[in-house]
This record gives sequence, C-alpha cells and structure tokens, in this order.
Amino acid sequence: MTGVASPAFLRVEIDGRPVPLDDPHPLALLPHGHFTVMQVRDGRTRGLGLHLQRLDAANRELYGEPLDGELVRARVRAALAASTRDATVRVVVTGPPEGGPTRLIVAVGAPAEPPAAPQRLMSVPYSRPFPHLKHLGTFGQLQYGRLARRRGFDDALLTGPGGVIAEGATTNIGFLAGDAVVWPDAPALHGVTMALLERSPASSRAPVRLADLARFEAAFVTNSRGIAAVAAVDDHRFAGSTPLIAELARRYEAVPGDLV
Repeated sequence: MTGVASPAFLRVEIDGRPVPLDDPHPLALLPHGHFTVMQVRDGRTRGLGLHLQRLDAANRELYGEPLDGELVRARVRAALAASTRDATVRVVVTGPPEGGPTRLIVAVGAPAEPPAAPQRLMSVPYSRPFPHLKHLGTFGQLQYGRLARRRGFDDALLTGPGGVIAEGATTNIGFLAGDAVVWPDAPALHGVTMALLERSPASSRAPVRLADLARFEAAFVTNSRGIAAVAAVDDHRFAGSTPLIAELARRYEAVPGDLV
C-alpha cells in the first residue's frame, strides 16, 4: 500500500526515540519523504532485503545519501521489542525539500491481512508522480480510492492515456492467462510482494489496456498485506476461478520470512 494513512499505531519512534501517541501525530505533518511498509510475524518479514534496497535507493535519489540497512533493522527491532512481534511496520524517512538532516521514523501498528472478498476496481485517469518511488505524495491515489468506494467499488485502478493500466491506488495488479502471470508494463511502483512473485518463471511484463481485459481469466492485486483476487474492473467481470489466485497466495506464503 502506498498511502500514509493507517490504523492506530501501537508505537512510533523518531530517530530511535518514542513519541507520545496522544500528541499531534508526526506522520500527518510530513511534506516530503519516502517509506516502506512490511508485515512482521514473530519478528520476521518476507523480502526484507527488498525493503532495505527500496529505502536505500529512494534515499539516494531524494537526499543524495545512502541509508544504512543495519540502522533501519536495529530501529525496527527496538520498536517491535517495546510493543509486539506481530505487526504492520511502517518505516518513513523524511527531510526538508530544501536540504538538511533526514529523520527516520518507525511506526508499529496491528498486523493486517489481505481482504478475503474479491475486489472490485474502478479505473481512473491518474498516474502517480515519480511512480517508481514509494513517496509521501499520496493525495491523488488516495482521493481516487475514496471516490471509488463512494461509488460502490473497493478501490481505484490507475490508468494512463489510451486506458493503459499501471497499478492500483495502493497496490500492484497482475493478470492471469492460464498459468502465466502478466504484470502491466507501465510506470508504477515495483512492490515487494510483486517482486517476490516475479521470481516465478511463469511471470512476465507486457502492456495491458482496459480494452484487453477479456484476454485474461483472472486478476489479482498485491501489496504488503499479501494477495487478493479481483472480481471486476469497472463493468468487466473476470470469469477465472479463485483457485488460480489461491495457488499464487500459496506460493507467496511459502516464501520464508527474514529475521528483522
């Protein structure tokens, strides 16, 4: 998921120092920065190296300096030790756009799971700025997500000119043709769950447009919570059966967790 909105946090630390949870929340005041979100179970998370690479690459691009992965791990471990070993962990790095020291924020919340019900997505004409970054400029996709839910959908699907599909508002999207997984070849965030599933030899990337949806038997979305089936995009319903999505979920769940 790409937004900064989250359920109530159990603990928030800034540069290793706890922040009172009843104070004005620091995450609501951040104008510039990048982040990652991971699900931690018993002190482990899938794709930890990918999360750390994401943070380091974004920090170099935004602030011109590397981000020490061992420092991130130590801060996450400390925040978990003071709260819980099963959690949603959000790591945020922020700094003034005009330059100056960055701050490392670790927020620990309750663990989250993917939605059990297949999702209905409403396509919208929107592309995130700097889409390769998981950054704090999330107003556009979150507002489109709100509009989608007002209209009876579960979330928004971001598209470019000509109906080119890019990503969900807070997810990546993949399509199934037989046993093959096709990810849209368009500017989008390369999510950690997506990256783990791409290791399968049956995974590929290709342009996908709204007009192409009938080519696919099923669709699914991924983010830090895992994998959820897609029932429909706009008025197109997918005919594929959920066992195809269940098999993908089993592959993902078989990925061993890395010790934070």
